[in-house]
Amino acid sequence: MSLRPDLAVIADHVAAGSRVLDIGCGDGALMAALRDDRQVDARGLELDPANVAAAVGRGLSVVQGDADADLAAYPDQSFDYAILSQTLQTTRNPHLVLDQLLRIGGRAFVSFPNFAHWRVRASLLWGGRMPVTKLLPERWYDTPNIHHVTIDDFRALVKERGITVEDAWFLNNGRRTGAAAANFRAEHAVFLLRR
Repeated sequence: MSLRPDLAVIADHVAAGSRVLDIGCGDGALMAALRDDRQVDARGLELDPANVAAAVGRGLSVVQGDADADLAAYPDQSFDYAILSQTLQTTRNPHLVLDQLLRIGGRAFVSFPNFAHWRVRASLLWGGRMPVTKLLPERWYDTPNIHHVTIDDFRALVKERGITVEDAWFLNNGRRTGAAAANFRAEHAVFLLRR
C-alpha cells in the first residue's frame, strides 16, 4: 500500500511495537501500515463517519470523535506516539490540541500544509485570490482549514509552549527537501515533538 508522502515519513519513524493514537486518522491508511509493517498497536479518532466505517472495515480500532473536544478523555501518557496529520489547521484550538497530544503521548507527530509555500504566495500576489493547489484543493469558502499555518508560525508556537522539536521533515512535490528556506520552499511539513 502506498502512503501519502507525509504519512510515509511518519510510518518510517514510528518504533516497532509502539502504542499509537492517530487523531484525524481518515480511512486508517497509516494505522493499517503501522499495524501490518511494524506490529504497532494503533488506535484512531476520526470525525467523519464514512472514514470511521472505512477504517473499521480494515479491522482497525477507530472511534468517531473530535480532536478539539474528545482528547481530554484519554489518560496521560497512554500512548508512545500521538499523530495529527493534516488536521491541526482544521481544529478550533490548535495550541490546546498540541498540549493534549503531548499529554496523551510521549511524542507527537504533526504534519500540515505550509500556507507560506512560494506557490501560495504567488497565487495571492498575482491572482489576488485564495489559492487552490494540489495540497489545498478546496476554495476558501468550502475548505475545512480554519487556521492557515506556516512552518515559521508553527515553530514559533511550539517554542512559545515549551515544546521541543525532536526532528522535522519538509516535503515538496511529495519528496523531501532541505530545511533551508523551508517556510518558502516546502509545501508540507512533518514535525516530531516532545516535552
